[in-house]
Amino acid sequence: MLKLLRIILLALAMVLVFIVGTLICVLRPRHPNNVYVLGRLFNKACILVGLKVTFRGYEHVKGLQSAVYIANHQSNWDIIALTGAVMPRTVAIGKSSLFWIPLFGQLFWLSGNLLINRENKAKAASTIGTVVDKIRQRNMSIWMFPEGTRSKGKGLLPFKTGAFHIALQAQVPLVPIACSSYFGQVDLNRWDNGELIVEIMPPISVEGYEPKQIRELLKHSRRILSERIAELDLEARRP
Repeated sequence: MLKLLRIILLALAMVLVFIVGTLICVLRPRHPNNVYVLGRLFNKACILVGLKVTFRGYEHVKGLQSAVYIANHQSNWDIIALTGAVMPRTVAIGKSSLFWIPLFGQLFWLSGNLLINRENKAKAASTIGTVVDKIRQRNMSIWMFPEGTRSKGKGLLPFKTGAFHIALQAQVPLVPIACSSYFGQVDLNRWDNGELIVEIMPPISVEGYEPKQIRELLKHSRRILSERIAELDLEARRP
């Protein structure tokens, strides 16, 4: 009964967010703060699933104009669990196929997020160049999941290089976003689904790195993120 009630409430909440979000995005299409506003709205849904999310580390990015945020990607619940960490003037990069998901895909694009065709390397490289130009010209930040897909409880997956190419070309820092492991933790039939800790970590400077050192930068960033996730796992309260 509780699960059914939550599904209904979540559906109503998502419809409301889509309506409000669409109005905002129509009034100011692809504005760089749309994603920040929508993220805060989506994050409110955590209450409906009995999930407490604690955010930390906002002070680490206070005054930071542009960055590439890199977060671990665990499940579909990330859309409500992590979005409270999205900072102003930050947009995400997603697969071009996302556009065809009814309602969500169109709102994802209209809100200002960027779509990339990963299957076509030439177009992907061109998109990275466009992203770098936007960062430089509009003081924007980018949010990416460097694993490229949901880990579904398998731990931190290998990273792809896109986020690191963007950070190097734009000469902006990488900011790891560590979220404690929670895959399988959400049970809609349970009142209390425990706690997640999402931490915005100190920026990683790309100064001094050259393109040929991209793998070194990737490994360094992944190690820092992995170690912090393990620490948060020990601290987060599970149901």
